[in-house]
Amino acid sequence: MPEPFSLAKWYLDFLDSNGSGGIIYVAELCWSGLRMCYASTLTVADGTIGSKTSIRTCKLPKIDSGKIVVQLPRLGVEGAWEGLAHPIEREILASEQGAVQWNCLQPAARVSCVLGGRKTEGLGYAELLHLTMAPWKLPIRELHWGRFVSETDSLVWIDWCGPFCYRLLLHNGKQVDAISITAQEIQSSVLSLTLDRGLILRSGELGSTVFPSIRKLAAYVPGRMLRLSECKWRSRAVLQHEGRSISGWAIHEVVRWPEE
Repeated sequence: MPEPFSLAKWYLDFLDSNGSGGIIYVAELCWSGLRMCYASTLTVADGTIGSKTSIRTCKLPKIDSGKIVVQLPRLGVEGAWEGLAHPIEREILASEQGAVQWNCLQPAARVSCVLGGRKTEGLGYAELLHLTMAPWKLPIRELHWGRFVSETDSLVWIDWCGPFCYRLLLHNGKQVDAISITAQEIQSSVLSLTLDRGLILRSGELGSTVFPSIRKLAAYVPGRMLRLSECKWRSRAVLQHEGRSISGWAIHEVVRWPEE
């Protein structure tokens, strides 16, 4: 019997007041006799985008007293995320084929990180996604995901569309109704968030954007996964809530699954 699929994927990000910062991915995969850990970074500095990947053995982030510590020497990463809000956990999907467990470890965080020789201090976000269903088997067609963080407020959204639908909108850790979630605007009966989509961080099919740097894994996944497309933005964003207008930075994406 083949080994069950298991993917634990860490996502951590940070941006300073000027919008410079980065995204860090660390993942541990066990599947069909394949066991590997890989890490990658996506950086933005003064509007310039950079990326690096390592598939060598790497340390997973450590959680200690509300702080997440990341050390990835091969990628030039050393940072600490100090949570400013309580973690939130949801089981998004559960079926006989597998499950998706989402743990928003830090909806908002104070971050100090050295990435690629550049030290940045700012605000960030951290989550851990655990899948026991392969991503190409997920019963969805389109995913909208994003996070907004300011000095006073945070907003996190998930919107799955397709055979399986799931929508979640969290304001300062509390769930609120979501009327509409698009790449330009998030609307609720109690708030709205506008996104300028000012900078594309990454766009295209994963076969040309992500998998060239992890060829070992690309050989195992079906073509449908390679044709999965994404567009990820860094946006200046404005949150309207209870008469307040709060400015900050958002990182958000739209991911589309191809037809079978």
